[in-house]
Amino acid sequence: MPDFLGMMKQAAQLQSKMQAMQDELGNVEVEGISGGGLVSVRMTAKMEVKAVKIDASLMKAEEREILEDLLVTAHNDARRKAEAAMAEKMQALTGGLGLPPGLLGPGS
Repeated sequence: MPDFLGMMKQAAQLQSKMQAMQDELGNVEVEGISGGGLVSVRMTAKMEVKAVKIDASLMKAEEREILEDLLVTAHNDARRKAEAAMAEKMQALTGGLGLPPGLLGPGS
């Protein structure tokens, strides 16, 4: 007979650890860069954009489309890094629990 009490205790511990991880992800910051450093986007691992930096050389009306493209690229770079940081934290949290892959959602 399965140890349901043990499973419930483990589930409660996991929930507590997940909340702590979510709180920690708000403090993890990554930076996405494009245009060889001309544009950067800093965001948390919870996908909250904290800052955008744009080199003054791009502040010309005729460079508007290039700037827009570089902002999108820098944001996507930061998002990929934030997702990687989140996946790393999730792996550290669930690695020792013996849970089947995918149980906690995509990428787990």
